[in-house]
Order: sequence, then C-alpha cells, then structure tokens
Amino acid sequence: MAKPEREFFATNTVDFTLCAGDVDTLTESILATDPETGIATSLMRFAPGTDTTPNGVQTHEFWEEVYIVEGSITDLRLDETFTAGMYACRPPGMAHGPWRSDDGCLTFQVRYRA
Repeated sequence: MAKPEREFFATNTVDFTLCAGDVDTLTESILATDPETGIATSLMRFAPGTDTTPNGVQTHEFWEEVYIVEGSITDLRLDETFTAGMYACRPPGMAHGPWRSDDGCLTFQVRYRA
C-alpha cells in the first residue's frame, strides 16, 4: 500500500496529536501516511519551551527531510540552532537531537524508504 491520493486541502483540518515518546509539548499533524510502513508526511510542532531530552538522540531506519516553516530549534548535542527557512536531509541511521525550542517551531517533514 502507499500514501493515499489527495488533492489540495487545508492542513488546519488535520488535528495535531502527541508524538511518540515522553514529551507532551511535541505534536504532529499527519497529512499523509502509509499505514503498512508508517512512512508519512507531516507537520511537527514544538510548543514554546519544548525540550526533547527525555526522548534522547534519535535515529531512524528511513530517510527524513525536514524544512523549518517558522520558529527555531536547537540541537542540544551539537549546540547549534536552526531557524525558519532551513532544511535538513537525513539518511537512515543519522543521529539528531535531542532538541530544545525556546520560542516554538513548526516543521514540515517527509519520511520515506529508499
């Protein structure tokens, strides 16, 4: 199975839900997903003050592309802050995070298998 076919729609019609892990200020709005693989396109929201340290450093078995739509996030491991307009392309196994967002952040993410 693959992601569903969808024509343009208002993204604000898709609710934000808690992300997996132990951080209740990190939410996502899943715009399209393949239920068999979990591969998804989503918006992720870091509420102001979010710290994902309880989730630790992240790695995935899939490709992940992330575009920061608004706000900023700081990679605590790298001690580097990334801001709106910046983009990341992470191959499977690439370590990233944990993150902190003092003022909040909204990202657009696409995950897929090679």
